[in-house]
Amino acid sequence: MMLIRKSIAVIVACSFLLSGCAAGSSGSSKVSDGPQKSSAYVKAKPEAVVEIQKPKLDIIIPVFDPGLPDDPEEYADEGIWPELRRAEASRFAYKMKLAIEETNAFGAVRVMPDAKATGDLYVVGKIIESNGENVEINIKVYDISGNKWFDKTFDHEVAADFHSNIRNKGKDPYDPVFTAAADRLVEELMDQDDAQLTKLQALTDLRFGENFSEQAFSRYMKRKGGKVSLIGYPDQDDSMLKRVQAIRIRDQLFTDRMQPHYEQFNQQMEESYTMWQKQSFNEVRAAREARNAAIGKAVAGVGLIAVAVLSAIAGARSNTYGGASAGTTGAIVAGQIGAGMLGESSKMSEEAKFHREALDELGQSIDGEMAPQVVDFEKTTTKLTGSAKEQFAQWRAFLKSMYEQEATPDVQL
Repeated sequence: MMLIRKSIAVIVACSFLLSGCAAGSSGSSKVSDGPQKSSAYVKAKPEAVVEIQKPKLDIIIPVFDPGLPDDPEEYADEGIWPELRRAEASRFAYKMKLAIEETNAFGAVRVMPDAKATGDLYVVGKIIESNGENVEINIKVYDISGNKWFDKTFDHEVAADFHSNIRNKGKDPYDPVFTAAADRLVEELMDQDDAQLTKLQALTDLRFGENFSEQAFSRYMKRKGGKVSLIGYPDQDDSMLKRVQAIRIRDQLFTDRMQPHYEQFNQQMEESYTMWQKQSFNEVRAAREARNAAIGKAVAGVGLIAVAVLSAIAGARSNTYGGASAGTTGAIVAGQIGAGMLGESSKMSEEAKFHREALDELGQSIDGEMAPQVVDFEKTTTKLTGSAKEQFAQWRAFLKSMYEQEATPDVQL
């Protein structure tokens, strides 16, 4: 037995020596340990931006539906602060714009006050829930023909350690929900036929032209069941088409000029909104914990009161003095403890109510008015005032008056 052990030891020792020799023979050409040569360091190449080869559709994102109940009395019941929700409606539309632009799969992405602006695609959003911990939005996407690409709800729960993690500084805890929606939009784009997407862009031109002259452009489109299809297209040299295309370029420039309004709106509310997200996140979790603790206390209290009742019954049925006395004592003690727990539960329910009220008080009203602006078209100027929605309506009316002036030349008497 001793001989066998020695033999094994010799074999193991030889194995180490052989492996060392092998390392030595190969080590003459390359040393794996110690400082490396400069050529050994390979610089990481920046991640290339993926260019999706599809027709670049322009997107309109109307300000989100804030998702407010029809009855204002329900705001408090659902934990909704209406002014904050209205501010979120603009913020969410802008965040959706940023997420879609990150995909690099579309043309111009513009936030507008409603869906009356002209684009190839419309991304229509609604806020279902936003309480700092949970965010849920519904996204409907339609193209200019009225065809629905998808109708889907996206939700996200903020991680418990999000706000305490230093790596998340400067990040929006809601970003994943917008990224998910943008990714889904790209998936739908990839499933679309390129020729059909090109037709959509032509249809957009005609529908824009129809704003100014139904007689000239409606004949190239067919309407059925709320959808519009392309059945023809004017000659590229058509004077009215050229006129409308020139007007559309000015319209696009105007909508581009509106984008800083939504960007500035988002920047103005950034600091207070970020603070609200963090505070509301903590309030929601605290309220839930208080509510769960209150339920646990109440259940335990009810259970002990039930024990007290049973103890009293058992004591009453006992034939001995000791048994009756013990039953009565048990009933009194259990009843007192149970009543105490119910009282404590009531206090904790008040704490939960306090948290709900604190959530209602978070939020502020943010002015949606745009600064007045003077616009011009072919030496004619006008001043636009009011909200973004009002200014866009005034702009479209101005464009139509310019088109009609061009279409109706002066008559010489």
